[in-house]
Amino acid sequence: MIVYGLKTCDTCRKALKSLPDAEFRDVRADGVPGEVMQEAHARFGAALLNTRSTTWRGLDEAERQGDPLALLAAHPALMKRPLIVDGGEMYLGWGPEVRAMVLG
Repeated sequence: MIVYGLKTCDTCRKALKSLPDAEFRDVRADGVPGEVMQEAHARFGAALLNTRSTTWRGLDEAERQGDPLALLAAHPALMKRPLIVDGGEMYLGWGPEVRAMVLG
């Protein structure tokens, strides 16, 4: 299981605490492989972008209308976190539904 997120993100820290055997990859330092990001975008669509972040609010309208995958490549902190990859499954966020599915 791989958890993509930010080491400074409280939600990512909570997920990692519950998933001690998971491998953590910081999206700023390590990035997210292109194929993983494309698959995540195909599954989650617009939900993959965190439109409540300060990074999003700092973008102008033209940037916001751009290709979401290009935006995420340029601004990794825009990704909703954490993105959890477990074999062929993907989960986004750490809400009650995701916790129930990941933790059993």
